[in-house]
Amino acid sequence: MKTTIDIPDELYRRVKAAAALRKRRIRDVTIELYERWLAEQAPPVEPLGAARRDWLETWIREGEAACAGPAEGPSAREILDRDRDRLERP
Repeated sequence: MKTTIDIPDELYRRVKAAAALRKRRIRDVTIELYERWLAEQAPPVEPLGAARRDWLETWIREGEAACAGPAEGPSAREILDRDRDRLERP
């Protein structure tokens, strides 16, 4: 995946020079640093408490219900057609 990261110019120059001295690409150095950071900073995974689990399950049920069928009222196509006719009339 490609991404753009905005870092200070001086820092980039220093990293680029250090990478060149070690005959490494900045991409490889960046990946290594990300991997190290994730290994060091990995927070312990906490199981969901009952209240959090109930809250999540409620939201999942609500989402499934909302996606179960078409919404009441006119469809988007019907609204656009009606508005188009309204704008074209003198």
